[in-house]
Amino acid sequence: MTLYSIIPAFGDALSTVIAFVIALSIIVAIHEYGHYIVGRWSGIEADVFSIGFGPVLFSRIDSRGTRWQIAALPLGGYVKFRGDADAASSKDVQALQTTDPVELRKTMHGAPVGARMATVVAGPVFNFILSILIFFGVFMMQGVPSDPLTVGRLLPNPAPQGLQLGDEILGIEGASLPSFTDGVAFYGFLTDLPDKASLTYEVRRAGMEIQVQGPHPYPAHITQLAPQSAAYAIDMKVGDVITAVDGMAVFSFNQLKRHVENSNGKVLKLDVWRGGEQLQFSLTPRRVDEPGPDNTFATQWRIGIVGGEVFEPATQAPGIWQAFSASVKRTLRIIEGSLSGMYHMITGAISSCNLSGPIGIAQVSGAMASQGGQSFIIFIAVLSTAIGMLNLFPIPPLDGGQLLFFSYEAITGRPANESLVRFLMMAGLASILALMVFGVSNDLLCP
Repeated sequence: MTLYSIIPAFGDALSTVIAFVIALSIIVAIHEYGHYIVGRWSGIEADVFSIGFGPVLFSRIDSRGTRWQIAALPLGGYVKFRGDADAASSKDVQALQTTDPVELRKTMHGAPVGARMATVVAGPVFNFILSILIFFGVFMMQGVPSDPLTVGRLLPNPAPQGLQLGDEILGIEGASLPSFTDGVAFYGFLTDLPDKASLTYEVRRAGMEIQVQGPHPYPAHITQLAPQSAAYAIDMKVGDVITAVDGMAVFSFNQLKRHVENSNGKVLKLDVWRGGEQLQFSLTPRRVDEPGPDNTFATQWRIGIVGGEVFEPATQAPGIWQAFSASVKRTLRIIEGSLSGMYHMITGAISSCNLSGPIGIAQVSGAMASQGGQSFIIFIAVLSTAIGMLNLFPIPPLDGGQLLFFSYEAITGRPANESLVRFLMMAGLASILALMVFGVSNDLLCP
């Protein structure tokens, strides 16, 4: 049994909520544990470690005096350090009046400013570490395609298939195949291939170089569905192969893409092959703001599917450094893309409907879980990165706001004015609540 196989396929409303709670609870637990463990390493004692808010469902006190608890509302969590009056880390004036310097040093507010800064920043950092570790695990389990590209598993397809397991692909239609590791050249090669029902492959089979006929290597085969997309809404499935659009035969994913992009939003009739059965669907492409390579955004018509090769390549285990560096780069791309998207929403370059609230995030959680354990785990990594990044924004009471106050103290040698801190905390909380309301309105009103 694999890790992915123990995660059930979710689909209904209850399962969507369960998927959201599971994803959020994992991310929150890692985030708060970052605060807790670095605070402990820094000599700051914790009174409470809580997953969730409200009535306590379960709790225990460890040997260090920290109460570990699970509360009824699983929409976040907190660590209440010694000297904190509440979960927002306000000062407990009475507790801080102790004259014992040893006890004062164990409080959040009596610790050196460097220890406090390290404790606060640890939450987002642990979120990034979680994302990197998840991506690292996925890369190590999936492996990297063998070079030369070799057929590892043939995927169901309605077109005649002349390829066999173990075939090494040398070229297609008389042109040599670029290395799979050169993504730009490889997918450029696939795009330039003719859109035909059958193509000529040059392969090495059992030590001999021969020619065989096979379908387009990049057919309109669904490998993933985007949540809240047109295709997802009409219950298309991973594994479906789109064979025609409005009665015109489709042999490649790029051919399908051109039909969708040129639709101008009109209804498309799709012929779909699903496990030997021919089905028909009608859907309306939706406008989507997509990031480009230069961090600008372009609006395109999309139906929300991801394509893939006609076969799964044989793989080999990547090097540890190769997998780790790829994991770090993927996490950084998520941060970069998120910041770019927010900037373009603020400037009005793209629609504010790109901002989702908790309802939208919950729907995405359920949709990704319904597509299998790996999709759900990768979604957790993406969401963990986003939450870590958002928490670094310099807005009280987020971690970034706390860092702002502590940075002021480190530079000036004195803490920020208490009255000003309280005012900024209230203003920041009001801003966060307003943003949540805006997100929820997008979830309910945006198409």
